[in-house]
Amino acid sequence: MTDILAFYSGPDPFDVWRDALAPHLAGHVEIQEADKVTDPAAVRFALVWMPPEGFFARFPNLELVINLGAGVDRLVARGDLPDVPITRLSDPEMGRMMAGYVLFAVLRHARDIPHFEAAQPKREWAYKHPHAASDTTVAVLGLGELGALAATEIARQGYDTHGWATRPKDLPGVTVHCGDDALPGLLAAADIVVCMLPLTPGTAKRLDAGAFAAMKKGAAFINVSRGAVVDEPAMIEALRSGHLSGATLDVFATEPLPADSPLWTLPGVLITPHLASVALPKSAAPQIAANVRAIQTGGALINTVSRERGY
Repeated sequence: MTDILAFYSGPDPFDVWRDALAPHLAGHVEIQEADKVTDPAAVRFALVWMPPEGFFARFPNLELVINLGAGVDRLVARGDLPDVPITRLSDPEMGRMMAGYVLFAVLRHARDIPHFEAAQPKREWAYKHPHAASDTTVAVLGLGELGALAATEIARQGYDTHGWATRPKDLPGVTVHCGDDALPGLLAAADIVVCMLPLTPGTAKRLDAGAFAAMKKGAAFINVSRGAVVDEPAMIEALRSGHLSGATLDVFATEPLPADSPLWTLPGVLITPHLASVALPKSAAPQIAANVRAIQTGGALINTVSRERGY
């Protein structure tokens, strides 16, 4: 019986992933769309992004779940997840994509692009003098794999770059602050705050009304982590009151963002549909195949996930 890898993802095209994986798994594993699997007992591997509830119960011999992305908080929180190893993607291309998006968002606010966006429909030549990058303080909250890369790229552009983490880190050009006591002062000093915190029980709604009140008046906010890390009503109020000058938001408490959310029409707010960093089939395929082969041969897995920590 040939082992099957079952693929499920709403936004990702199956044929592109199949074609990227096939050269690495030829002769070892058959790649099938989960909804079209006719022999569930042959499925040993699942490559998934947000499958529906009850998905895993269909495959009694599952031995490995591969999350189609870096964030696994939603996956490990599920009640139907089988007691098998879980891995996530750690792809250099994903890191570059995230760093590029974060840099774009920082530049958007540092160069006052929302000001020009607001002036254009009114046909106003609304000159605003640029500032030196070194005069703009950027705080990156969360210095994991993606956060560290983004912070380093921001620093490389000359911005006064700070990071907040649970433990000390040595990053070129980045001043690292650690612990809860360091956060209020960092928020008060930053012109731009970038949220890259993982979603864990300790970070859920970590950026609450108190955190937004601690931010410098006129600061801008960027969120590319998870919507649940932020108290969304508190963020909306900070934007409405003018305490925050604007925001660039890629993640939300509810996705897709409901049509009646005030975020759609608040001045200075840019909304993107959770695309700051996505898995790329060609670059991710080798590590996926390596983990599949590790299960088959008894080898060591890479990028495994702790269910307790959620990452």
